[in-house]
Amino acid sequence: MSIKGPLNGIIVVDMSRVLAGPFTAMVLSDLGARVIKVEAPGKGDDSRSFPPIKNGVSAYFSSVNRGKESIALNLKDDKDKGILLKILEKADVLVENFRPGVMERLGLGWEVLKEKYPKLIYAASSGFGHTGPYSKRAAYDMVVQAMGGIMSITGHPGESPIRIGTSIGDLTAALYAVIGIVAALYDRIATGKGCKIDISMLDCQVAFLENAIARYLLSGTIPKPLGGVHPSICPFGVFKTADSYVIIVAGNDKLFETMANVIGMPELLTDERYKSNPDRCAHVWELKADMERGLAKKTTEEWLQILEKAGIPFAPINDIKAVVEDPQINERNMIVETEDPDAGVVKMAGNPIKMSSYDDPHVRVRAPHLDEHRKSIIDEFCR
Repeated sequence: MSIKGPLNGIIVVDMSRVLAGPFTAMVLSDLGARVIKVEAPGKGDDSRSFPPIKNGVSAYFSSVNRGKESIALNLKDDKDKGILLKILEKADVLVENFRPGVMERLGLGWEVLKEKYPKLIYAASSGFGHTGPYSKRAAYDMVVQAMGGIMSITGHPGESPIRIGTSIGDLTAALYAVIGIVAALYDRIATGKGCKIDISMLDCQVAFLENAIARYLLSGTIPKPLGGVHPSICPFGVFKTADSYVIIVAGNDKLFETMANVIGMPELLTDERYKSNPDRCAHVWELKADMERGLAKKTTEEWLQILEKAGIPFAPINDIKAVVEDPQINERNMIVETEDPDAGVVKMAGNPIKMSSYDDPHVRVRAPHLDEHRKSIIDEFCR
């Protein structure tokens, strides 16, 4: 069922559920791996019941499980567990996102599996990783967003902390897991051995703090929310126009000069507060107010055309409808579709990894129905 890609021939056993693990396995599938999803009998992955649902098919589930095969196994049943062990004999990668200790209680922990399958790459994603004082805690996306510091620098000054509007805790863990898996596959060529990859969602949030940690460690000042401005580049942010908002980034002196002239505010160039980028950062709110006086003279659409012609980095603030309909997004095949016998055409985000050696098909293999491939998998792996 896998598409052509650099990971053709790699077999992934996806024992995960909901988001971090399934997204990991889906990216591997998009890169050509064959993914066999192992689900609980009866209900399967919890996300099969997440709305929106059409004719019994969850768009949430479909969007992170395309291109996979499904088999339902009760891992507390010796017969079903035996089927899994047979599959693992030929598998290259196992992906799981249980709380630490669950796989060990099932007799499927790394210490057991590495003895039986020395070439297996075991990728585990969890809230806090498999070591440390928090390792046994449960975690969800918002828990690690909060603990990892990203919520403390998101939002507007003086307002309540807010969650980033996508599940970045899960998704960053998924992407780091993919990187680890691909690196481990490469390492296996040289060593002949598999390894365990231990991904902590909290670790990934810390890694994604970009320069906030560096700024604190250097200056001792704790970064705070800045709304739509940047702590180190100015102007860089959200600016009000006559009818809505526009993003403008003029991150060097030349761009600032061009921007000041095209918005009809040349007096900004002789203002001592705005002579250099450090000066502008020190007076970020004054500059924002001054720029918005000029930007208030035209609509966002008018400014977008002017800024593009002038070569100034800019953007509209698109809602999701605008994103889906954007010609750049569609030209890049970032909205793909599958055909489900119950739900019909299901559209979803595509694969951002474009490779010259492989096609990027617009129509993808749909997400599997629960236990859909049981017979073919058993026939193949348990003969």
